[in-house]
Amino acid sequence: MTSKQRAYLKSLASNLNPVFQVGKSSLTPELTEAISEAFNNNELIKVAILKNCMDDPGEIAQMVAERTHSQVVQIIGKKFVLYKPDEKKPRIILPASKQS
Repeated sequence: MTSKQRAYLKSLASNLNPVFQVGKSSLTPELTEAISEAFNNNELIKVAILKNCMDDPGEIAQMVAERTHSQVVQIIGKKFVLYKPDEKKPRIILPASKQS
């Protein structure tokens, strides 16, 4: 993902509300499954980490991205944004990357 594409996704994500919250029990298999299923309807998902979760937001974002086969767009404080394009019908069209 290029920096231009990432910036475009960040601009789209700025209006999103968090769809999921990671709490005291941190990242559970059920939460990972729910996030994975949410990618069936959304290509861009924002997740909030509650104050009672002691894990690092960066580590949680990377783990969720690996387990859901998505990409981390950004991490701001206790929130992060994930992107996973729909393979059949992508709804978000990323700016083209420059070919050299």
